[in-house]
Amino acid sequence: MRVWAGALRAAAAPGPLTGSFRERFDFGGRDVASWFPGHMAKGLRQMRASLRRADCLIEVHDARIPLSGRNPMLQEALGIRPHVLVLNKMDLADPRRQPTVLERLKQQGCSHVVFTDCQRDGNVKKIVPLVAKLVGDSPRYHRAESTEYNILVIGVPNVGKSSLINSLRRLHLKKGKATAVGGEPGVTKAVLTKIQVCEKPLMYLVDTPGVLPPRLGDLETGMKLALCGAIRDHLVGEDIMADYLLYTLNKQQQFRYVGHYGLTEACDDIQAVLRRVALAQGRTQRVKVLTGTGDVNMTMLNYPAAAYEFLRDFRAGRLGRVTLD
Repeated sequence: MRVWAGALRAAAAPGPLTGSFRERFDFGGRDVASWFPGHMAKGLRQMRASLRRADCLIEVHDARIPLSGRNPMLQEALGIRPHVLVLNKMDLADPRRQPTVLERLKQQGCSHVVFTDCQRDGNVKKIVPLVAKLVGDSPRYHRAESTEYNILVIGVPNVGKSSLINSLRRLHLKKGKATAVGGEPGVTKAVLTKIQVCEKPLMYLVDTPGVLPPRLGDLETGMKLALCGAIRDHLVGEDIMADYLLYTLNKQQQFRYVGHYGLTEACDDIQAVLRRVALAQGRTQRVKVLTGTGDVNMTMLNYPAAAYEFLRDFRAGRLGRVTLD
């Protein structure tokens, strides 16, 4: 318990600062070098081999972090092939930020962008016609005689690549799931075989494991990826993730958490917020305390469980639609 509280104090500003929030976040000397599981490096090597057979690349990314964490190695691999950027989970992102995001992406050379919500198939129907047009307008030197389209789906972990494939199959083939879908990074661990997603035109997609670069450029990018579930929570630490989330919500004046947890006002002290979360969600734990007269069992607030609930509420959109970039 003391370790948890100490970690929180290292990152949080002292005391509740209502109406006056931190202007910068203290990461406490953390390092992101260990946030890259081994199977992702292997997946990157396999994906490069698949690139040679692809007519078009669909890069899937989280709409809440449209600019952060897009793998630079993936962008280098795009070459001259047609490229569509799918920003998934649009239902969780702030729709007011879309025009700014599209302008920034256009400046980076991304002109074909589709916002999607694969849970409800929102906007997914735009993808096949766009891909067909892009492939039709581009040279296919390596397999010009072929009539089928091979599309490679790429992106960082847990942005909804498998969900997109299943959504396309539902829309165009009226079929169900073809790939396993999971709520945490690393569910798709092996490069899968071709999956048909459309009859006319005959279109196949290859789902790949999400790939992150071995070393993220900066802690802020890593933290945003972690909040969106692209990096496993325990590798980063739920305590600092919860504090960074609170810092971000306050910075963007997204104060829905205040009413959601029954706080009286906005607060910049993560311990005070997690206390309210624990009380509101009934997150307690029995702790044995040694005293001079013997062991005493006490009920205490479970701050790690409260931090997990805080993160889960954000990821489910219960704290509002938030774009982190």
